[in-house]
Amino acid sequence: MDKILIQPDLCDGCHDCEEACKKIYGTSRISVREIGGSFYPIICQHCENAPCKMVCPTEAIEMDITDKCIGCGLCMMVCPFGSITVHERKAHKCHQCPDRDTPACVVACSKRAIAKVDTEQMKLEKQKQHLDKISGLGKKKRTSSGMIGILTANSRTKKVLQKEV
Repeated sequence: MDKILIQPDLCDGCHDCEEACKKIYGTSRISVREIGGSFYPIICQHCENAPCKMVCPTEAIEMDITDKCIGCGLCMMVCPFGSITVHERKAHKCHQCPDRDTPACVVACSKRAIAKVDTEQMKLEKQKQHLDKISGLGKKKRTSSGMIGILTANSRTKKVLQKEV
């Protein structure tokens, strides 16, 4: 399953993603918030046990919000990410542009703070990194210069004497 990955440390707050979404849907389904001088793109995470879906009195929320929406705003209030907005008495949330190869926000983001990723592929890569780490494959191999340094009692004494002088 593909998901949109947000990398807030790359976002510069240009709002190009919002504008691209707004051009297509009439209202932006993504928002960029500034918190403490850093910018965070806020987008629907399509929760497995979505609270917005559970609270919707008209069952309007699936992967997209249908014409059943009455604009009550309950979904907006319970969204843990703050990614749902109500505009013109209809709730709006990102559905990852299913009619496009790449979502508009991803295309518009010049800093690559928003990316579409294959979650299964990402999971496999993370597992491989973890297995490499625990098996020792991720460690750097030590290189030696071919010389073995031997510190004898005599050379230690010489070093101590040199420091005292």
